[in-house]
Amino acid sequence: MDHYYALIAAGGHGTRLWPMSRAKLPKQMLPLIDDDSMFTTSVARIRSIFPPEDIFVVTGRELAEDLRAEAPQIPADNFIIEPYAKNTAPALALALSAIQRRDPEATVAILTADHHIARQETFCAVLEAAWQVAQEDQIVTLGISPSHPATGYGYIQQGAFIGDYNNFKVYQSRRFTEKPDIVRATQFLASSQYSWNSGMFIWRVDRAMRALERFQPAIYAMCSYLQSAYDSPDYDSKLDDIWETMPNLSIDFGIMEKADNIAVIPIDIGWSDVGTWASLFDILPQDSFGNCIKGESSDIRVILDTRDTLVFSDRLTVAIGVEDIVVVDTDDVLLVCHKDRTQDVKQVVDYLRENGNEEYL
Repeated sequence: MDHYYALIAAGGHGTRLWPMSRAKLPKQMLPLIDDDSMFTTSVARIRSIFPPEDIFVVTGRELAEDLRAEAPQIPADNFIIEPYAKNTAPALALALSAIQRRDPEATVAILTADHHIARQETFCAVLEAAWQVAQEDQIVTLGISPSHPATGYGYIQQGAFIGDYNNFKVYQSRRFTEKPDIVRATQFLASSQYSWNSGMFIWRVDRAMRALERFQPAIYAMCSYLQSAYDSPDYDSKLDDIWETMPNLSIDFGIMEKADNIAVIPIDIGWSDVGTWASLFDILPQDSFGNCIKGESSDIRVILDTRDTLVFSDRLTVAIGVEDIVVVDTDDVLLVCHKDRTQDVKQVVDYLRENGNEEYL
């Protein structure tokens, strides 16, 4: 697989995992599942395919040094820095243009720093298959086999069968649908024609830049201008000037919902986007009563007549006679939430921001 690179997007803030995930310590930098941060795990899981020099990371200025410290094996120049968050389309366009400048023949796998993947060997095998498909001028998406009619994910409808690659079936993508309601999600699941949109895709960098030029010419023009300025002493100031006018939109809306020649590979890799406390609960080990206890000195919890509850705390925590509850205890915040309402944590973050309580964010 010549000229194959990984690009790990590591700029999100994980607001639905507040109060542990904060602006200066977002979820990709937290050891939520095991002793390693999610970013460190995301780098380790692809080491059989990508040597460190072929791994790039796109992130914000406020996180760059901490992420470099977590992955010192990745060259410092492989960290592509956006001045501040402007959604995924500008960040990925900036990174892809930087990779193209170094290697015009590059094929790039857009991966994530904050997702859980249980079946890592299968994941690496599908990345090999995706490289093969991408050489045929396809934009390749990884579609997650849905387990329930989720309304928090986008969906990809598969069309005509393209072929078998590395023992994976590949289909033409018919359309993307962003976060349907429960009725449509149930219909999608029943049809067996839809996958969840994982947000991971693989394409040749020249194909990516052609798609940008066609569908987002303003972003393309700005990134092309920056390409010529990468080695100049005033690159940072030019980036700052351009970033103010960079459109704020997602790569799905900006490119994927408009482009043609998109292939989807439906896969089951034990995937979770770990987007909420409820989704984290689903992948963590649980006791015989369905409880999960995380944190230092977890042996000093008292759990009495309690079921299906998550306790994330570093101090003595007592739960009596409750079920389907999430308890997250940090130095300055205590969150108590029903598992069915964990999506609403973002509303709390928005409220705190709107009311000037930045110290809690």
